[in-house]
Amino acid sequence: MDNKIVALIVSILLPPLAVFLKKGAGSDLVINIVLCIFFYVPGIIHAIWLTVL
Repeated sequence: MDNKIVALIVSILLPPLAVFLKKGAGSDLVINIVLCIFFYVPGIIHAIWLTVL
């Protein structure tokens, strides 16, 4: 995922997918899934932080 605009769009629509594509299956993915289950907006912020920034 070299294109940052595509990464940003995927991070907003499906945050766990964006984290998985960037970091793979690991602790970051688990954290993002938990954030998305409880609060969707922190999951988006976490995904953007990991993938775009």
